[in-house]
Amino acid sequence: MDVIYTLIPVMILIGLILVGLLIWSVKRGQYDDLEGDGHRILMDDDDPQPLNNKKETRSWPDADDHD
Repeated sequence: MDVIYTLIPVMILIGLILVGLLIWSVKRGQYDDLEGDGHRILMDDDDPQPLNNKKETRSWPDADDHD
């Protein structure tokens, strides 16, 4: 039962820290644009195609060719 005298102040301290972090993040603008990320995913611009579409080919010896 003695541990409760330690846990209650610790939980109050953690709660105050979390409330402080929430207030700090709201003041810094973390929650200003809640719909922007969703719209950016839907309206994703495709990258332009590269001008040179040639594939690089290498001549590899066939696996069936054995000495």
